[in-house]
Amino acid sequence: MKKYIYLFAVSGLFALGSCSDDFLENEPYTELVTENFYSTPKDAFQGLVAVYDILQREGYGNTLLTSEIASDNCFGGYGIADGQGDLEWDRFLFVTDKDMNATAWKTGYQGIYRANILLENLNKVNWGTDTALKTKYEAEARFLRAHFHFQLARMFGDIVALDHTLKTAEYYSPRSSAEETYKLIASDLKFAADNLGTENYSQTGNANYGRITKWAAEAYIARAFLFYTGYYKKADLAGVVSKAQAVTYINDAVNNSGHALVADFANLWLAASFGQFAGEDNTEMVFAVRFNGSGKGDWNLHEGNRFQVLIAPRGGNIGPYGTGWGGATVNKKLVDAYGTGDTRKAASFIDFAGEGLSFDPVAREQRQYTGYAWKKYCPVTNEHGTGNFQIDNVQDYAVIRFADVLLMAAELNLDTNLAFAQTCLDRVRDRAYKDTTHRVTATKANIMEERRLELALEGLRYFDLLRQGVDVAKAAIDNTGAGTTFNVTFRTETLGWFPLPQSQILLSNGAMKQNPGW
Repeated sequence: MKKYIYLFAVSGLFALGSCSDDFLENEPYTELVTENFYSTPKDAFQGLVAVYDILQREGYGNTLLTSEIASDNCFGGYGIADGQGDLEWDRFLFVTDKDMNATAWKTGYQGIYRANILLENLNKVNWGTDTALKTKYEAEARFLRAHFHFQLARMFGDIVALDHTLKTAEYYSPRSSAEETYKLIASDLKFAADNLGTENYSQTGNANYGRITKWAAEAYIARAFLFYTGYYKKADLAGVVSKAQAVTYINDAVNNSGHALVADFANLWLAASFGQFAGEDNTEMVFAVRFNGSGKGDWNLHEGNRFQVLIAPRGGNIGPYGTGWGGATVNKKLVDAYGTGDTRKAASFIDFAGEGLSFDPVAREQRQYTGYAWKKYCPVTNEHGTGNFQIDNVQDYAVIRFADVLLMAAELNLDTNLAFAQTCLDRVRDRAYKDTTHRVTATKANIMEERRLELALEGLRYFDLLRQGVDVAKAAIDNTGAGTTFNVTFRTETLGWFPLPQSQILLSNGAMKQNPGW
């Protein structure tokens, strides 16, 4: 059956689908089939943009929000009359909504599918003498395919790894082993790192602003290496990237990327910057999902950040902060972990009482009120402009910041270059405290704690705990003594994996089984 490409002039993007055999004989002028679409570099570029477009479907938070609620950073939150799904993420229960993770699953495989469609058609394009452009597009598409696979694999464990579009006979494919999945992830990331140029697209005014770079690929190799070798207790990344290679990649990103830390941590976040916002094109953003407000209230488009409203203060604007649904209330234990003088504390969390904000949790029907909410990513009043406050907020989601690059470099260099590891850790601490007197010795424990503080509410904490072992995750996540409303018990029998969407298990015709513990 032919695959059709539907072209939408309004967004400049396309989606892929299929039609009945009866319809194939009459091809409307608004449609093109894959067999005749990919002929020029412009066609290939449209295909690449379509892969990038799926990143914006993460605007509901997906792995970011789910993992923060599941970690020790946040509780479920939302309103007292809201459903139980978020409490189930928080308490690692699975009682009511057996498809609660369907959006994350669907989004990931949409991205993988679009990447594979493009990759399978690159050889059909007449590139002329510009074969370097073909390699560049392949590298970007393979990076994105690796990103979508990694998002799924961290959340669900064994998934179906796809390096091609499925044939009819493969529709009921079983899940791949972790080694097979991470071999594909590592190969794709390595290709991207080895074939992309040395540009830094975060620079103001760059025509390629927001696109994948060599530096993003090198940093992503380190992230995948640390998770895979940590959780699965392996010496290398699925036989594709050794530790020495991972160190070389991450050190290159530190030393040669042109990325750097923004001088003031607070200026990374619109709600914390008080008019000194560093901008979304700041030099610290190595890889980010880019959003804008061009959707103007159109729910059929995915231009704006739909995640921000979920974690914003419930029940109406308060102070400079825009209104939202009050999801993922912040655990006071996290707030209390910051040392005196650490600028990241005030920049990361809204402290309702401390900021003199009159927030009545009863009147606002806030569930699991802790006194703290997200300041990172919180929308500011009227951020959405003339659009809809639920879907047209504009802040980008930082997938990899340079601070994360430094901390990964510190961790990976501990055994071979302690001085460099120390320097990398110092740079993060010095920025946080705005002095050099709060430095700590570069050890694994100190680096992991620094990751907790620096990267709080950025979707990394749960997976940092998990890669240290399910026992470590349980010790951190279990919460008692604060009343039954906040009781959390991490169930080690799940091995840390989230439940597969029940709809996907049914569609697999028995090829996929539910994760353990669910």
